[in-house]
Amino acid sequence: MKKISLWIFLPAIFAALSTPAGAQKNKAILDSLLTLTKVQTDSQLVQTYNELTWQYRLVDRDKAIEAGNEAIQLAEKINYKKGIAQAYNDLGIIFFDQENYDTAILLYNRSAALRKALNDEAGQAKIFNKIGIVYQKQGVFDKALENQLKALALFEQAANEQGISYSLNNIGIIHQNLGRYEKAIEYQLRSIKIKEKIGDKYGLAGSYVNIANNYLNLQDHQRSADYYGKAISISRDLNDKEYLSNALNNLGSQHLREGKTKLAVPLIREAFTLRDSLGDTKGMVSCLHNLGEAFLQEGKYDSAVITLERGLSMGKQAVNCKPEINKIYLALANLYEQQGEPKKSLELFKLYAASKDSLFTDGLGEKFAELETKFKTLEKEKLIQQQQFDLTQKNYWIMSIAGLLVLGTLLGYSYLHRSKLKQQKNLQREVIVQQDLATKAILHAEENERKRIAADLHDGVGQMMSVAKMNLSAFESDLQFTSPQQRMAYEKMIDLVDDSCREIRSISHQMMPNALLKSGLASALKEFLDRIDSRLLTINFHTEGLNERLATNIETVLYRVLQECVNNVIKHSEANRLEIALIKDADGISVTIEDDGKGFDKSMADFEEGIGLKNIRTRIEYLKGTVEFDSEPGRGTLVAIHVPLS
Repeated sequence: MKKISLWIFLPAIFAALSTPAGAQKNKAILDSLLTLTKVQTDSQLVQTYNELTWQYRLVDRDKAIEAGNEAIQLAEKINYKKGIAQAYNDLGIIFFDQENYDTAILLYNRSAALRKALNDEAGQAKIFNKIGIVYQKQGVFDKALENQLKALALFEQAANEQGISYSLNNIGIIHQNLGRYEKAIEYQLRSIKIKEKIGDKYGLAGSYVNIANNYLNLQDHQRSADYYGKAISISRDLNDKEYLSNALNNLGSQHLREGKTKLAVPLIREAFTLRDSLGDTKGMVSCLHNLGEAFLQEGKYDSAVITLERGLSMGKQAVNCKPEINKIYLALANLYEQQGEPKKSLELFKLYAASKDSLFTDGLGEKFAELETKFKTLEKEKLIQQQQFDLTQKNYWIMSIAGLLVLGTLLGYSYLHRSKLKQQKNLQREVIVQQDLATKAILHAEENERKRIAADLHDGVGQMMSVAKMNLSAFESDLQFTSPQQRMAYEKMIDLVDDSCREIRSISHQMMPNALLKSGLASALKEFLDRIDSRLLTINFHTEGLNERLATNIETVLYRVLQECVNNVIKHSEANRLEIALIKDADGISVTIEDDGKGFDKSMADFEEGIGLKNIRTRIEYLKGTVEFDSEPGRGTLVAIHVPLS
């Protein structure tokens, strides 16, 4: 769970926990954290104790302090410096809430030392900011300014806009406390500009109040009223009691200066109620001072005395109310002067003067001047560094532009080269396409020619041979054979005609088998292989996955290729056994033809693929497939074919 620094989140956490839903949510968080402490160890347990410290802060401060001490003890035991620094930070915030400022500063300084050892500049900046706020609350303005300037330098170094805006705001408050209102406005306007840029509504509420206070002290009532109005509007939207009470009380103070008592009193009373609910002693003393001034304007001297004395008593018991006590002394002095009690009035004027001198001493002014001089020196050094950076950046830009020009030239050359390669590739692709088309046309023409020749042999020559046989058979009864030799010659002629008819039918069938047209590749191949004499060659034929017909061109090409391969085995291999496998799967069609013949040596210089092998390769390439021949003398031949179907 992420904690947000005091100077950012303090108003929001008060607002959230002031609602039933917020309190219920906080209880659920506490319960879950307490459960974790029972199972965690080492650094994780330290972090959980630190989170308990933060969550208990506005619920039970004693338990918060107890959890913080547990975190420190365990973190020191395991040398977990980051956990120790966070625990000191959180405990410092708790003692700050209790207005125990000396202890808060002690704890903050311990946290700052650890943050420095850890090179945690962001953590140091936030700690310096908190220490500055404590000193400002105590009225020790030189130390407050010193720490806020340290915080500002670190925030600027880290380019932390939110941190910068809050440091500027706090420096402005310190100048306001010292009566340097125009200087305060200068810092507040810088802070407001950043907060408006980053959309920090909580921060804007506080800055609007602070800048309005300065305009009020400069008697610019129009601007102060405008800024108070903005602060009240945002604070009510955010349910932010702290800034709302500040804006209401200070706007009431402005109305008092303008003599508008009736407008002032309701605002101041509402502010007092809010500050009472927050336990803000300093704020309540300020409200009591303003109410006393209101009663004084109305001539209600008894009420004024009671109210101012109450504020004085409350302020003296606190350690952060020096400016408010100073104002009450002046108000009581004026009151007793109006009542005709010069002795009491003089005593209070003396107290007023003494307390004012303690706030604004010459030494303090010199200290402020010294700190501001250091700050301006740092600002000048930063400006010089920025100018040097700008110059370096300019040189980088020049080098970058030159580099871009060189790169552009190279890219242009590369583009032209790639365009040329692309054109060559497109040309090659077009050549391949044309070659494929030519191959397809040749194969198509070849198949058509096979069909035509097969039809002519079957329907033309085959029929003529059948008629010739019939005519010869019809003459048999009319012929008078004078010897057995003549009859044998006649019968041989009839047998020769029969053999010719069968040969014509066989050739016609091989050129365009009916089984391929009617039943598909597997059936056609089986029929073709069954005609081969098993006494000469034993053939094992295996098919798989051919339940459905393939595309006609694939079936035709594969049939011709297998036919060519088998014929090569019969003619050249002197094989006794032939294994053929035809398998279709998701990748395509795989064919293997393996024989146990004499084989051949592909590595021989005089080896050259014949027309048959070239036809096989051409047909398979037409189907975008691959064919490989593997053979060695005396070890047979393997032909492996793969044809993709996609």
